[in-house]
Amino acid sequence: MCGIGGFFAQHPVAPALALAMQQALRPRGPDAEHAVGWNGALAPVQGAWQNALIHARLSIIDPRPLADQPMANERGNVWIVYNGEVYDWQAAAAELGPFRTRSDTEFILRGYEAWGIERLLDRLRGMFAFAILDLARGKAYLARDRMGEKPLVYSQVGDELVFGSLVRAVLPFLPRDKRELSPEGLDAYLEHRYIPAPRTIYRHIQRLENGHYLEFDLRSRKLSKHRYWRPAPAAGSWLEALDESVRMRTIADRPLGLFLSSGVDSTVIASRLAAQRLTQFRSYTAAFPGSPMDESELAAQAATVLGMPHTKVDVPENLEHDFARIVAGLDEPFADPSSFPTWYLAREVSKEVKVVLAGDGGDEIFAGYKRIAKHLRSRWRRHLRLPLAVKPALGERKLAAELVMDWRDAYSLRFSGFSPPQRALLQGQPLAKRTTYWRKPDEQSETAREALLAIDFANYLPEYILRKSDLCTMAHGLEARAPLLDHRFVERVLALDPGERFTRPPKLVLGKALDPRLPPELLERKKRGFNPPLAEWLRVKLAGRYDGLGARLERTSAGQLRAPAIDRFVRRYVAGKERAAEQVLQLLILDESLAQLSVL
Repeated sequence: MCGIGGFFAQHPVAPALALAMQQALRPRGPDAEHAVGWNGALAPVQGAWQNALIHARLSIIDPRPLADQPMANERGNVWIVYNGEVYDWQAAAAELGPFRTRSDTEFILRGYEAWGIERLLDRLRGMFAFAILDLARGKAYLARDRMGEKPLVYSQVGDELVFGSLVRAVLPFLPRDKRELSPEGLDAYLEHRYIPAPRTIYRHIQRLENGHYLEFDLRSRKLSKHRYWRPAPAAGSWLEALDESVRMRTIADRPLGLFLSSGVDSTVIASRLAAQRLTQFRSYTAAFPGSPMDESELAAQAATVLGMPHTKVDVPENLEHDFARIVAGLDEPFADPSSFPTWYLAREVSKEVKVVLAGDGGDEIFAGYKRIAKHLRSRWRRHLRLPLAVKPALGERKLAAELVMDWRDAYSLRFSGFSPPQRALLQGQPLAKRTTYWRKPDEQSETAREALLAIDFANYLPEYILRKSDLCTMAHGLEARAPLLDHRFVERVLALDPGERFTRPPKLVLGKALDPRLPPELLERKKRGFNPPLAEWLRVKLAGRYDGLGARLERTSAGQLRAPAIDRFVRRYVAGKERAAEQVLQLLILDESLAQLSVL
C-alpha cells in the first residue's frame, strides 16, 4: 500500500515540483520514498526531469529496500510504481523465472513483460493502482483495480500527462490557469456528497474509473481509455471463494488486525477467520460512549465468542482540533459523516498494526441498504414523470423533485446531499437540468432491484464507501483489505438465485458463513450504520465555523455558491431544523477543503 505519482511533460520540470508531489503522497507511504526521472528522449537524467515516476512506500510484503519503488526490470527499460496488494500470485510467478524479491510489485512488472497489459490485468487478483512505463515502446499504462479499492487521478493538459493517488499530488504540476474548479464537480458534490468518477473538483483533473486502464503514447501524445472488466456471474461455491479470499488477505510481513462492528459483514469475516483457526488477529471497534449508535459491546461479545482478542477505541471528543487534518486527509470535498470516526479508529489502530481486514462491500452485493427496498416501492412509476412546477427553495421538497425525475435518477434522492431545488438556490441558478452525476452502468438490468444495485456498484461503492476506507486508513499509513470484494467471490454471488441472494431481512444467505456459536438474531439486527454524534459536533464543537461561512464559500467557489443562501440555510439549522445536520456538515467540509486547496 503506497502513494504513486508521475508526469510525462514536454519540457523540463523544476525539481521543486516533483518534490511537492512527493510530499503530498508522504502520509500514504511513511516507510520509504523515491523518484526516478528521464529527459525527453527517455534517457536517465539528474536535476530537472521531463518524465518521472514518484513513489512513497508503506512496506507490507518484503519490506527490504530491495523491493522499494520505482522498480525496474533487469534491463532497465520497463519501470513501475504501484499501490495496493495482489494476492495469490506466487503460483503464476513460477512461469516468470526467478525473482529478485518476494514482492508482488515484481510480479506485476514481470507479468507485463511476459503477457502484455490486457493479459496481466486479467491475471491480477486484488486491489491496485499502478503506472508502468515502457521505455522501449514509448508507452505508459495507468490502471485501477476492478472494484475501485485504490484511487488514481490524472490530468492531460495539452500534450502533457500527470497522475497520482491524490488530487493534491497532481495539483502542483498544473499551472495556475489550469486549476479552476469544475462547476459540474461542485454541483455533483452538493448532489451526492461526493464527486463520482470521472469528475473531480477540478475541471482539468479526472478520476480513472474502476476496472479501467489508460494507455499513453509518449511519441504521439495520444491518451486512450479502456475497460478491462465487467462483473459477470461465475459458477462455483461462494463460501469456498470467501474462505480463500479471507485467507489470502491475512498474508503480510507486518502486523494485521480486523475492523469489527456488530453488523453481519465484518462478523462474517471474523467467523471465517475462526473457521480457519486464524484467531490470533486482534479486532478493533470504534465506540461512541452514551450514544444509541454505539455498537462496541455487541462487537466485543462476538470477538469473545470467536476467541479473538479485542480492543474498543473511544472516538475522541476534540473534533474541533482535528477537523482540518481530517478534511485534508479526505483529499478533495467529501462528506461522509462516518469518515470522522473511521479516521480516528484508523489512527489508533495504526499504532498496533499496519494491515486491517474490513467488511466493505456486503450491502452493495446483497442489497443491504434500506433505501433500496424503499425506492423499489415506487418502481411502478418507471419512466412516468409528473409536470410539477418545482422552484429553487431552501426546504427539501424531495418528493416533488422525485416526481419530476426519471425513476432511476430519483434513486439519488434516497441518499443525497442537497435536493435539486436546494442546489439551485445555493448556486443562484434556475432549477438544475442535471439531476445526477452518476456513471451509468453499461448493461441494461433485468429487474428494478438489479438496476439500483448496478448504480451503487458503479458509483457509491468505489467512489464513496471505498474512497472513505482508503483515504481514512492511508492518512495514517494503514492498509485496509476487503475480503467481500474479491472479484471471484463477487462473481459467484452474482450467480446465486435471486431468492437466495435477496432476502428480508437482507443477507440471510450469509448465515451459512457465520460461526454457529454466535446468536442467530445477528442476522435480524437493525442496521446501525457508523454515524457519529453529529448534533453535538455541529452545535458545540464546530459552531465557531458558521461565522462568515457564506462569504468564504462564495469566494473560494469563484462565485458559484451564494453567500446569502448559505447563511440562511445555516440559520435554519441553528434555529432547530435538525434534519439539515448532514447538509450543514457538508458545507463545513466544503469550506475547509476549498480553503486548503486554494493555497496549494
